[in-house]
Amino acid sequence: MSGAPLRASRLEEARPRPQLVREHWTSLDGPWRFAHDDGEVGEREAWFEPEHRLERTIVVPFPPESAASGIADDRFHDVVWYQRDVPWDAVLQAGHGAERPRLHLRFGAVDYRARVWVNGRFVGEHEGGHTPFSFDVTDALLPGRTQHVALRAEDRAADVEQPRGKQDWQEDAHVIWYRRTTGIWQPVWLEATPETFVEQLHFTIDIARGSVTYEVRLNRPPAPGTRCRVELFDGEEPIAEAAAAVTTQRHTGTVTIPRLLNGQDREGLLWSPESPRLVDATVTVEGASGTVDTVAGYLGLRTTGVRDGRFVLNGLPRTLRSVLSQGYWPQSHLAAPGAAALREEVELILALGFDAARVHQKIEDPRFLYWADRLGLLLWGEAPATYRFSATAVERLSREWLEALDRDRSHPSIVTWVPMNESWGIQDVAADPAQRAFARALVQLTRAVDPSRPVISNDGWEHLESDVFSVHDYDHDPVAVRARYRDEAAAAALRAGTGPAGRAMVLTDAFDPGAPLMLTEFGGVEFLLDRSGAPGDSWGYSTAGSAEQFEETLRALYDALRASTVLAGSCYTQLTDTMQEANGLLTEDRRPKLPVPVIRAIVTGERTPAPPEA
Repeated sequence: MSGAPLRASRLEEARPRPQLVREHWTSLDGPWRFAHDDGEVGEREAWFEPEHRLERTIVVPFPPESAASGIADDRFHDVVWYQRDVPWDAVLQAGHGAERPRLHLRFGAVDYRARVWVNGRFVGEHEGGHTPFSFDVTDALLPGRTQHVALRAEDRAADVEQPRGKQDWQEDAHVIWYRRTTGIWQPVWLEATPETFVEQLHFTIDIARGSVTYEVRLNRPPAPGTRCRVELFDGEEPIAEAAAAVTTQRHTGTVTIPRLLNGQDREGLLWSPESPRLVDATVTVEGASGTVDTVAGYLGLRTTGVRDGRFVLNGLPRTLRSVLSQGYWPQSHLAAPGAAALREEVELILALGFDAARVHQKIEDPRFLYWADRLGLLLWGEAPATYRFSATAVERLSREWLEALDRDRSHPSIVTWVPMNESWGIQDVAADPAQRAFARALVQLTRAVDPSRPVISNDGWEHLESDVFSVHDYDHDPVAVRARYRDEAAAAALRAGTGPAGRAMVLTDAFDPGAPLMLTEFGGVEFLLDRSGAPGDSWGYSTAGSAEQFEETLRALYDALRASTVLAGSCYTQLTDTMQEANGLLTEDRRPKLPVPVIRAIVTGERTPAPPEA
């Protein structure tokens, strides 16, 4: 282990859990044994026992529907099994030993329901396809021997009460829905901790008071005499420190940053897309006999909100230039093809002139959030929807959304929460009091957990109490678009009436008329670079037949939006082609359909750079 202090914000390869970093861990990604269990006999026949050997091989963390997994079977299989042998050396590499006596098996995400065994011993289960979980497996280990890990994943194709986002309920992908992602699709790793350790870490910023509130959650109640020390660093320079006695399992404290109190000198410390400055944090829990646990994290000193019809970052109004990101790759589906691809995706979005992205119907890999934090990309965090309203759907979505908030609310890049989209899962919200109650409840639940960010009640239409008045509008006529968002009179008419998709825009008299107006889905122009597919294989909201027409349509739509005196932001649909949906600015394999400088000029309103002279 290096003697240099660990700085979470400067890792060149983001850890699976970048906001809570330890030295002692080892990856379990790579080849695992695999089997479909269409007869659902695996538990009855004890496939979790080391003696049972699954016959196929899958590359984790790629889902079995994807080519990258080596399985590439996208037909319906509701139950799948995984097995992995872990050599004792790998256990030792994770730091397991007298110094750090507990070993944890961690999963970034398994879709949708997981049950896990180690050496034939059941260690736990988790439900929720987008959120992390872990089990203390120490007592199931066999010292000095190869360990056997088994996982059963259940992902019911016909179960539309589970949060699934864009994953199709039909066997063949259609319109705007895509192939399913089953089983393991984010990293798996082993991590060693002390007996008492930091389980979760959160930061809340108050620039006006020059302070940071930190929340440290321990895995167990602390012993008498336990203390917590939080140190903040700007690079290698210490900028703040606080220490306090820890008397409860959930410890909250405040650390003051003197440089923030000088209002004329604070700008250099603040996080923004133009200056994505991250502050490193070291959290040390100490007991009577010395250090109990040390973790590294980071934070961005920034605030976000809405005011006077505008989105506000660090107290200043900002018009957002956003793009819809499905986070889907042709060879690996919801899983990124590699860690580097997540950084490249953030860099590409920024290069195209966007300062924000709406990650659509997916709780994105934390490593993507890390690069958004580090490189300065604003994000909207969105829940994957259910498709049917029921008590079961309410319970599942609420639980998974709370887990997502707990995982992600310390990422400075996330500036808005979107728990619902286009009335998916609440299709009768206009008439059903129960569905309206649920939409309101999710907004209030989100605010209760995190009051520091705006919340959108139902992105696109049929709004209830929402901090942003968001509209989805795929009209490709720039004249109509210009008229619809021209001024406050046009915006007021839109709030009071039926929207472009034929839905009522607002369902409550309590809606704030001063909420910022944002066009959070528009464009969707289909343009194919490669026309080798059969007619009708691709789809878009409108069509361009040539690169020249595609550029002309994009430019006309963006010019229409820039003519508005009331729009607080926009979100173009979409970043990349996704399966049959060919309305991306890029192809599925991330090739720009127009030169990057041209797209950037259209998005930002800058002049297109002249081509270099021959």
